[in-house]
Amino acid sequence: MKFHTTILVLLLFPCFLFSQEIELGLVASGFNDPLSIRNAGDDRLFIVEQGGHIKIINSDGSVNNTSFLDIDSKVLSGGERGLLGLAFHPQYASNGYFYVNYTDNNGDTVVSRYTVNPPDANTVSASTEVILLTVTQPNSNHNGGDLAFGNDGYLYIGLGDGGSSGDPGDRAQDLTTLLGKMLRIDVNSSSGGLNYAIPAGNPFPNTQEPNALPEIWAYGLRNPWRFSFDRQTHDLWIGDVGQGQIEEIDMVPLNQAAVNYGWRCY
Repeated sequence: MKFHTTILVLLLFPCFLFSQEIELGLVASGFNDPLSIRNAGDDRLFIVEQGGHIKIINSDGSVNNTSFLDIDSKVLSGGERGLLGLAFHPQYASNGYFYVNYTDNNGDTVVSRYTVNPPDANTVSASTEVILLTVTQPNSNHNGGDLAFGNDGYLYIGLGDGGSSGDPGDRAQDLTTLLGKMLRIDVNSSSGGLNYAIPAGNPFPNTQEPNALPEIWAYGLRNPWRFSFDRQTHDLWIGDVGQGQIEEIDMVPLNQAAVNYGWRCY
């Protein structure tokens, strides 16, 4: 069953519309294929470049000459592949942990942790990488790639259906693969030889789906390229790239697991 959220706006009072002028101003320049902006809780902005670099914009608008992270040699970039996501640990100021999602030189998805020491440093060594997940990608498109921490402290990871067109392997509906899913993992623990643990509230496996992968939080997604959490309600909003005619924005209410968004059935 596909979950839909509809927002209705009821106008009870007369309103007046006033013209507004919006201007664009240049903050910083000189980036190569920037695709994400993140903040670590201080006055810096971190710019993710698809080719495998993360750059820093300082509070005065200057851009550091040296990359915060340089994993260009590890990243296969182009089209829908590359360094695609960045998330800072909620306790980054004390532990220096951050997480990235990139396409490796084999064309597969890698989710890794890096450690900055001290956390306010402007560079990090690529040698601090600890790989959490590697997911085989059958095609070059639909990698997903976004990462974010929820209010529950767990790391959420968006993965596309593995590409081609029309999800020919029906992977988004297949609970034995991580493709076409929203994942949720606990990066503060480890279990079963993994560098993470499965949160107790994850919906799979259970008696109805004994072979489902336990990292799965939601499924039936085509290419969840970007998602974020509502700062007040903590609901999860997912931008899922459509095929041909329809784009889709999905909403997961706080703590609602195992939602099936219907791709490729719809």
